[in-house]
Amino acid sequence: MKRTAEKLETDAMKNKLSHYDSRGRARMVDVSEKSPTKRTAVATAMVRMSPKVLAALPENPKGDPFEVARVAGIMAAKRTSELVPMCHPIPLSHVDVGLELCENGVRIRAVASTTAVTGVEMEAMTAASIAALTVYDMCKALDKGIEIREVVLESKSGGKSGAYRRPAKTLPG
Repeated sequence: MKRTAEKLETDAMKNKLSHYDSRGRARMVDVSEKSPTKRTAVATAMVRMSPKVLAALPENPKGDPFEVARVAGIMAAKRTSELVPMCHPIPLSHVDVGLELCENGVRIRAVASTTAVTGVEMEAMTAASIAALTVYDMCKALDKGIEIREVVLESKSGGKSGAYRRPAKTLPG
């Protein structure tokens, strides 16, 4: 009985997810009938590190981790469709990656824009993720315990589904 309920739930999920066909196989969504619109997405990531690593950032023997991560994030956004199997290749009109030193690490913010028939959420999230991995790579000699956390879509605009903004976090209690 439990197995049947799980199967029904899985089948219902597949009917709602556009990356599955009627037989439950993964597929690339056909976007050929959609109209191009201006689309922008913002994603963030957090790289948590110890105060010791934060203090050593300016003297990093590998170079400026922020500049290398910024360029890596931009390059990654342009290659997203090669990394994410069902992601459409789209012409990016703008990608920006910013890194900010925080009390407990580095906050990364990636923005991707296009005028296309499908969105740029995956490109923004890929840029933030790869920038975070690059910060880790540039600093791992100092501490292998650096953590990459909270890679999230903050907002998106354009397209059929319209605007989205991540709700602000509220503290319990």
